[in-house]
Amino acid sequence: VQLQASGGGLVQAGGSLRLSCAASGRTFSSYAVGWFRQAPGKEREFVAAITWSGSYAFYADSVKGRFTISRDNANNTVNLQMNSLKPEDTAVYYCAAKYSTVLSRTPGFYDYWGQGTQVTVSS
Repeated sequence: VQLQASGGGLVQAGGSLRLSCAASGRTFSSYAVGWFRQAPGKEREFVAAITWSGSYAFYADSVKGRFTISRDNANNTVNLQMNSLKPEDTAVYYCAAKYSTVLSRTPGFYDYWGQGTQVTVSS
């Protein structure tokens, strides 16, 4: 499966962005999907993940209550709605997928990765 992340940009603190991960190549509805981010000089960190059906999702503590992950299997997309953005949310955001019924916050769990989209939050 091929993944394409989009929707990043420059926003002021307190603002919102909506990232999208578009999939092609296989039946995306069978894949668990996660969002990760990586800031300069830091390791890639987990942000959120959602099951293949969309029935369950979990979040990093740092984004809980501000970010919402959702999916539209009919259109092969997974979205990350980011509200109340903070400067510390600045990073390149990646979506990742694995043919699985379970989720993980570990980057190595996922087999497929998108190219990343830059999110910059100014103070």
